[in-house]
Formats: sequence, structure tokens, C-alpha cells
Amino acid sequence: MSRPGSSVHGKGVKLNGDPGGDISVFTKALTAAESPETRLLSAFQKDTHPRKAYLAGREYYNEEGKTFELRLVRRIKQQLSADPTTRPEYPSSLGLTEFTRRATEVALGKSSRATMENRAFGVQTPGFTAAVRLGAELLRHWYDVGAARCGTVYLSSPCHDSLAGIFQAAGIPDIREYYYWDDKKRGVCLEKLLEDLEKAPERSVVVLSASAHYPTAADLSQNQWAMITKLVMRRRLFPFLLLPAQALCWGDLERDAWPVQYCASQGMELLCEAVGHLLCVLKQNSLLLSVQRQADKIVRSLWAQPSVAGAQVVATVLSNPAHLVEWKDELKSIVERCMLIREVLRDRLRLLGTPGEQVEFLSKRRHVYLLPTGCLNVSAINGPNLDYIAESIHLAVTTSV
Repeated sequence: MSRPGSSVHGKGVKLNGDPGGDISVFTKALTAAESPETRLLSAFQKDTHPRKAYLAGREYYNEEGKTFELRLVRRIKQQLSADPTTRPEYPSSLGLTEFTRRATEVALGKSSRATMENRAFGVQTPGFTAAVRLGAELLRHWYDVGAARCGTVYLSSPCHDSLAGIFQAAGIPDIREYYYWDDKKRGVCLEKLLEDLEKAPERSVVVLSASAHYPTAADLSQNQWAMITKLVMRRRLFPFLLLPAQALCWGDLERDAWPVQYCASQGMELLCEAVGHLLCVLKQNSLLLSVQRQADKIVRSLWAQPSVAGAQVVATVLSNPAHLVEWKDELKSIVERCMLIREVLRDRLRLLGTPGEQVEFLSKRRHVYLLPTGCLNVSAINGPNLDYIAESIHLAVTTSV
């Protein structure tokens, strides 16, 4: 039985199966602009200079310039793979239960009122952008159900270049910026930040970096957080916190998570992205089941099930007190090394009398690759290349291009 237009001898189809005369549906598709990261990595890989340096990676590098895995993590992976009692595990769409429970506990603290009142839950996601996307989808759903205008989303200026696109892909088109970094002061301008948020319409979503603000690395103080939280509550705004590198900012889990715990302690409803984990804190326990079900529905349409391997390692670390102590110690040593590199580099630049930085000069003349924002991966700087990088930065701002 044939269907209309199904004959192999029909118009536009050749006998060998090749399309004949028909234009591909992708012919007029718009070509997306190449990301700065992709373009930069490609240029670095083609560069044959013996002293080239790539400072734009997101991985942690050791003193030898190689990607690094914590000793504890390597050991747990080996133990899990060698354990004959281990069976394949297929988590629910919301993730491995022990992972989400422990990750929620780490972000909110063991004594969190939201946890004790059972009005907080977590969802395991494939990574940072997936957690933000899920949060954006949940927000859009809530606005639709509440018959309210699709809320405006406020992002810091500057911010991670993928954030606006994630919210827009979730169906939230109104993306605005609030003032964050002041070039002249070389720090956060709280006055202008508060001024912008004061003008935000009610029910707007405010995306705030809890720690390790990207790309400035300039974090808010506890006093500044208190002022912003008070404004957010008074203006009835919705906070969406980003905590992508908990313990990698200060080497202290509690210190990095303080903004999240403070906001939750004020009785605020919030979302928080935290290392492949979306944390939802609600006002009432009665809302928990409905929000979980909606999250489950959205996840099934996005990625169905998260990976279990990494979640098992994290859950094993967080559920074992001895492992947790060892893990914290290893993280602390990583952060201390990065802080030391930062201080030594700053001293080198100070001795050279360097006032700033020019990214294009660095890549084209000195083979040192940074993102256009000037944000660099400090762990990629080590003993052998530190002097060369310091000298390159100095030349970038003291030599006419």
C-alpha cells in the first residue's frame, strides 16, 4: 500500500535515493557565530610557538600544566569500578537521590530551616547551563500558570555570555542588565546596582552570583548581600543564585555558600544553581510536590535522565565524614595554590609597573591566549611560564599595538 507522494519514482527523488531538485530544509538556516572559546582554542592549537600559553580553559591544571583529578576522587572511582556488588543504577529524572540530598544539605547547611520544614529539594542536572535552563523553564511555567506577565530577567553587567541565551531559549525574551562592575573603581558599584534593581518591575527575576562572579571574580560582601536581599524582598523580586564553584572561591564550603544560606534564612523563595544541581527553596511545604512534578516533566523533555557515575562519586564523598575532610583539604590546597599564583603574578606586574592588560596583543604578539573579557584561568599559570606571562602582560600595556 502506498501513500501519496511515497513512490520512489515521484518527482524530486532519484532512483539512487539522492534528492533531485529539492532544497535542503537547512539551506537557509542562519549560521551561528563561533564562540570566543572555540575561536581561541583553534588559534592556540594552530600556534607553533614554543612558549605559547592557554589561559582560557575551565579545567584545573597542576604545576606541570596538566589537567588534575583529586586523589580522593580517583580512589573512589577505582573502588566503585572494582566493587563486585555494584550494579547498574538508573536514577529518576530528578537524579540520584543521595546526590541531591547531600548536595542540598551542603548548599543550605545541615541546620537549614527550609530543609527541616521539607520545603526545599534538588534536581541533578548535566551541568551549569542545564541547571540554569531548568530553572528558567520552571519560572516561565509559574508565570504562565499565574496568568502574570512573563517576568523580566536581570543579569549582571558583565556576566557569563551564555546566560541571556539560556533564558531566551526557555521562552523568556525580556532580558535586561543591572550595573555590577565599575571599571574606574575596579570593583562592584553597589549604589548603581541597587538603583537598577529598585526600578525593576515586581516579579522580575534577578540573577545573582553567590561566589566567584564571572568574569570579574568580584564578589559581594555580607553587608552588601544584606542590603540587596532587603531590596529584593521589599520590591517582590525573585532571586536566582549562581554557585558554580562552591569551595573553589575561598576553599571553604560554608563561606562560599553563605549568600544562599542567608537568603534562605530570610524566608525567601529562590532558585540556586550549584555545580550540576538546581536547588529549589519554596515558601510552603504544600508546594513541594507540585513543583517537583513540574520539574520532572520538564527534565523528561530536556535530557530524561542525568548521568549516574559522577553523582555516585559526589554522594560517596559527601556521605562519608572521613572522605569529606580529605576532600575539603584537597580543595583548600588547590585554592591556596591559585591564590598564591595570583599574588605572585600581581607582584611581578607591580615590579614591572604594569597598569592593565590588552588581550589581542597577548594572543597575536606573545602567544598568550585569554578570553576577550580578560578573564583567565589562574591554575594554568605555573613556575615555568609565570615570568613569561607577566612579561607579556606588561608589554601588552606598555607597547603600541
